[in-house]
Amino acid sequence: MGFNVCFLVFLSCLLLLPVTFGSNMVQTTIVIDGKHRIAEIDENFVCATLDWWPPEKCNYDQCPWGYASLINLNLNSPLLAKAIQAFRTLRIRIGGSLQDQVIYDVGDLKTPCTQFNKTDAGLFGFSKGCLYMNRWDEVNRFFNATGAIVTFGLNALYGRDKLSGNAWGGDWDHTNAQDLMNYTVSKDYAIDSWEFGNELSGSGIGASVSVELYAKDLIVLKDVIKNVYKNSQKKPLVLAPGGFYEEKWYSDLLRLSGPGVLDLVTHHIYNLGAGNDPQLVNKILDPKYLSGISGTFQNVNRTIQEHGPWAAAWVGEAGGAYNSGGRQVSDTFINSFWYLDQFGMSSKHNTKVYCRQALVGGFYGLLEKETFVPNPDYYSALLWHRLMGKGVLGVQTNASEYLKAYVHCSKGRAGITLLLINLSKETTFAVGVSNGVKVVLQADPMKKNSFLEAIKRKFSWVGKKASDGYLNREEYHLSPKDGDLRSKIMLLNGIPLVPTVTGDIPNLEPVRHGVKSPVYINPLTISFIVLPTFDAPACS
Repeated sequence: MGFNVCFLVFLSCLLLLPVTFGSNMVQTTIVIDGKHRIAEIDENFVCATLDWWPPEKCNYDQCPWGYASLINLNLNSPLLAKAIQAFRTLRIRIGGSLQDQVIYDVGDLKTPCTQFNKTDAGLFGFSKGCLYMNRWDEVNRFFNATGAIVTFGLNALYGRDKLSGNAWGGDWDHTNAQDLMNYTVSKDYAIDSWEFGNELSGSGIGASVSVELYAKDLIVLKDVIKNVYKNSQKKPLVLAPGGFYEEKWYSDLLRLSGPGVLDLVTHHIYNLGAGNDPQLVNKILDPKYLSGISGTFQNVNRTIQEHGPWAAAWVGEAGGAYNSGGRQVSDTFINSFWYLDQFGMSSKHNTKVYCRQALVGGFYGLLEKETFVPNPDYYSALLWHRLMGKGVLGVQTNASEYLKAYVHCSKGRAGITLLLINLSKETTFAVGVSNGVKVVLQADPMKKNSFLEAIKRKFSWVGKKASDGYLNREEYHLSPKDGDLRSKIMLLNGIPLVPTVTGDIPNLEPVRHGVKSPVYINPLTISFIVLPTFDAPACS
């Protein structure tokens, strides 16, 4: 091995040696491979759901849905519209537990189309419900005005019969879905994709359909879409199964439906457990617990590569804690540790889109259900959307597990953006960045003439470009108001994020520092760091 190669290996190893100074300050270095993308996400990775739950939906003696359903949501709210428009293009997935009981009031219906009512005889304690076409018109006008990209979840139980347990059998009756599609095309409403069923896969939640029937019906759905959209320039994609990942069931679905049928494989994530779990906060602050779900993202990606490489993975629904989320947890600052970690982790395994349950509704709504004032996670999602590009880069770090690091190509500009999540209650991290050859950003503020700088002078071929210049980087530091992790007010660089007096989403302004000065990540905070001069050929 030549001297140059030996030196590079030595230097990379040196950068990964931990150095600690002071009682609560730890110096750490992140080594980024800018030559290769390890994965790629969709341009519009961030997605939020709209559900069907009526106001009577309750969990743990709380009824947190109000008028947040697609059926009764106030579409005339200026703040709701501005919250969506701030993304320029926000994906919205319409679906949820009651989706497989929704009848569309169009065409020749065999049964009356009435609204949801509480009943012990129905799935999840509710009767079948109705989507009236005048409401569908209102919803689509709203989506068109706000620039939303829409996925609609279809009723996959229509026409089937209930068997024993939670199993359903018989053929899916596609006529009602086809009539809805025909109406939608006739009105020139833009639907990006149609999803088939909600949590009916595997053992199912409330109801289940065998994989043989599911695959057969997906082929039917694909043919329906081809027929309905035969004169349309853009053909909507097909998504399924919108359930919890079970390897054999998902593999069989891809194998049985075959190439060219299923475009996107959707799965759901509720890895924090029940919304009333007293350990919810502890789980969110435990890096080992958060990382425990990474195997699911990895396995979904592997299943697709092995059995359906024509498809790609989405997280179709993720609320963290199930049963409407955790009160005073899911709607507060602390939840962003889980949420942004999910974004970073899923991206590394080629997850193209991540849909948050919900845009509005429950305790996990990105927006408050009555006022539409954004909760902290809204701003976390908006910053990710604006800063993190499609290319995902590999990262090595000598930091403890309490500092989570994710790196993407910057969105819409040169360089890279780091997402740094500090789960430690006591440690401030002084972060340096290297590309494995040169130190781009020095971690130790005391080292004016460091060993590495001396090496660089002797070996001038180690890094000449932007790291030797003096340009600014952008920093977006997120923290809770008054240091209260359960605050509903998030601070950006110390400034509260609240709508302006005119009801607009506030500007998300960074602070700027010299590109070579250390980055400090305070305890229990989250930061996006934009390095415009980082040499990353994979981002060209």
